[in-house]
Order: sequence, then structure tokens, then C-alpha cells
Amino acid sequence: MHPNPAYRPASPERNLEFAGERGFGMLAVGTGEAQAPLLSHIPFVLTEDGAAVHAHLVRSNPIARLLLAAERMAVLAVSGPDGYVSPDWYGAVPDQVPTWNYVAVHLRGTLRLRPDETLRPFLDTLSARFERELRPKPPWRTSKVSADALAGLMRAIVPIELAVESVDGTWKLNQTKTDEVRLRAAEHVATDGLGHETSLLARFMRTPPRRE
Repeated sequence: MHPNPAYRPASPERNLEFAGERGFGMLAVGTGEAQAPLLSHIPFVLTEDGAAVHAHLVRSNPIARLLLAAERMAVLAVSGPDGYVSPDWYGAVPDQVPTWNYVAVHLRGTLRLRPDETLRPFLDTLSARFERELRPKPPWRTSKVSADALAGLMRAIVPIELAVESVDGTWKLNQTKTDEVRLRAAEHVATDGLGHETSLLARFMRTPPRRE
């Protein structure tokens, strides 16, 4: 997380809301040995109270193998829009340098395996969560898959849960500039942006979260 408090104004509730809306992130788990953490990119569902993340891993995933021995501390990093900001976009403001604006939320806590019987309900919840975004298309359901095929697919994956113990968010949106300068840069990000989801990034730049 960025250390500047100007970029960390969002409440834990807003950060959780953002993470839940995205529903996809990078899971990082330490091995306890002198090697790099294990990483896995996963779709997930955040429980309504924000206390836990439910997801699944391929059974052969190294993280899943670690969890067979014991639960682990983990971080789920959820990325939002991001983009380059040219100093020229600020207007006649001297001594400026390039930067990169972005939104990111980190959920930290204890990662563990869940009982096998929770897998099917979770898969139904996961697909329903994203199928809702495709309305008016009729939702796809696991019932459309034959029982044998679904059983085979489910044998290949394991359900996991991250008990959320802390939430941190960075909303780096030029809050250290004046409103006039920030809004001017936002217009350029929207029309000339270089990055990911620059239209959404520009919208966030226009109305950044305020410290509560």
C-alpha cells in the first residue's frame, strides 16, 4: 500500500465494497521458507458482512497443497483501474513529474481449506454473482452440466476461505493536486489515457473518496 495518507482515504467498508464489486484478485501466500511467495489469480465472492472471502483452487495448485498441512496467512490483492499521468496534463504547473494513478485493495487474513460439501453451493453462488452482470441474458447454472461431468470437474478443485482480518486500500487519484489541476488531468486520462480502464479511473479522479 502507498504510504501517503492522502491516497488512503477510503473507509474499510468502501474498500470491501470495491473488492466485492471486482470479484477477482491475486492471492499471495508465504511458504515459510527462503523463497518467493506463491501466487494465484482467482475469482472470489466476498461474504455479505465482509468477514470472509470464498474461492476455489485447482487441487494441484501449490497453495492448495500447502493448505493440506495447515492454514496460512495470506493476502488477496484486488486491482482496479490504473493509468499513466503526463505532467503536461496538469497545465501550467511548474516542476511536475510523471506518475501512475491506480486503485488497489489488499485483504489480509488466515487462509484455510473449506469442507468439500461447501464446494457446490459456492460454485452456484460464484456463477450467479457474475451471471447477474450479463442480464438480460438468462443466467447460466451448474444444473446445465451433466451430473457426471460436474462431479469430475469438482474433484479437480478445492474450496478455500480467507478470514479477513485487515483491509487496506490505495486510491491514488492526484489528491495532492488542487481540484482544478486534478480535474484537468482526469479529462486527459479519459480521452488520451494509457493504462487499464482509464474511463473508470477518470471517474474516480473526478470524485475521489474523502477521509471519513
